[in-house]
Amino acid sequence: MENNSDGIKRTGEIEEFTNVHIIHPISSWLVPIFISLKITPNMVSSFGMLCGILAGFCYFNYQNPLFAVLGFMFMFMWHVFDGADGQLARATQNFSEIGKVIDGVCDYVTFISVYVGISLALSPIVGNDIWFLSIGAGLCHAIQSGAYELQRSEYDYWGKGKASSDLPSINELIDHGRNKSTIGQLANQLHIGYIRMQYAFSGVDRNFRHSIKEVLSLAPEKEEKIRELYRELYAPAVNNWSILCANYRTFAIFIASISGEPQYYFWFEVVALNIALMFLVQKQKILNDLFTMRLKEII
Repeated sequence: MENNSDGIKRTGEIEEFTNVHIIHPISSWLVPIFISLKITPNMVSSFGMLCGILAGFCYFNYQNPLFAVLGFMFMFMWHVFDGADGQLARATQNFSEIGKVIDGVCDYVTFISVYVGISLALSPIVGNDIWFLSIGAGLCHAIQSGAYELQRSEYDYWGKGKASSDLPSINELIDHGRNKSTIGQLANQLHIGYIRMQYAFSGVDRNFRHSIKEVLSLAPEKEEKIRELYRELYAPAVNNWSILCANYRTFAIFIASISGEPQYYFWFEVVALNIALMFLVQKQKILNDLFTMRLKEII
């Protein structure tokens, strides 16, 4: 969870379809119940993590179709709790830095549990090479998810003017990390590495970002028109990036498992989603050029 009510607000026009129409409405229905029971956002995140662990156990037993269905249901519940913790934080104004950490950890625990559960089930059948495939799929998952989240943040920052969505400066993080403990420095280096990875695989260009900042500073009276142009061009593109979100992975895991071939999901992750990522990055570069050309008409 974010520690800032502005930063945590969902931007409706780039919200994924199943979130808008299925998951978040259920999350919203649960929030008043959580408030009445005095359940905190961090507790809700933990409920989600428990569902993720149970999903991993169920997919370990995927050969029984009932367990495959239960695995899907537990992952669906994780999505619901993952949406509810942010809504609850906004409703109760209960934001914290530790909440962000817990929320992120819960997301990774869910998929790690499922990947490990499937790999443990498959290794006696197809051999230990399945671990190389699942680890590769996990790395691709991290890259793709990081790219998607950066696209969402960029839209909120440039299109909506949400300062809290701006990526921290790597140079500032390096300076800030020098006075931290050994563990703090390690965490800081991991954060820097993650941001570098997001830049490398998302199609977000630092020079392009710098040029937008420069234009906004030189022509503040044009700010709303510039942001409106950004929303016009990039909202459909960010919606296309949602193919890389967790929801579709949940569906793909279930389909592969119920068919009796869960290893196909790992190939879907490594091949199909990476092809989608490359296509989206190329489209991003074209959009950047188009935005730059249209920007000249405004200024």
